[in-house]
Amino acid sequence: MAVRAVSHIAVGVSDMDASLRFYRDLLGLDVTADLMEEFTEGSEARPVKRRAVYLRWTTGSHASFVVLDQQLTDADHGQPPRLFQNGVHHFAFWVDDIAATVGGMRAAGVEVQYDLTDGDGADTKGYGEPPGGRILTAFVRDPDGQWVQLDQRA
Repeated sequence: MAVRAVSHIAVGVSDMDASLRFYRDLLGLDVTADLMEEFTEGSEARPVKRRAVYLRWTTGSHASFVVLDQQLTDADHGQPPRLFQNGVHHFAFWVDDIAATVGGMRAAGVEVQYDLTDGDGADTKGYGEPPGGRILTAFVRDPDGQWVQLDQRA
């Protein structure tokens, strides 16, 4: 059996309202569910509560989505990963208009960490594709400091 697509990306957040302003309002993802959930955690069988907001950019049986996960039972903990450390250290979205997306981020006070949208972009070879195509890219951090990359085919 082969992988068909990424199912979802779960992002732990400390402030759901701030995270929704970033992912929904600035990136344009659609909220498809906003749930208060309770489940047991591991072998402790301790009840854990969370608020989970599901965001999508498209629909379909194998369409990927993002879950923003705010823990309500336990205190906030952990640090966002450093870029290029071991493990998952960032995720990326394809966008239609990177200049407008980056401009909206800046207007909202989001610091654009790396802006490689001027010029002709990176070669697609760096994306594991045949060389010759170009990709514009920028990196920002969400309200909790998670690295988010934005890409557009040039």
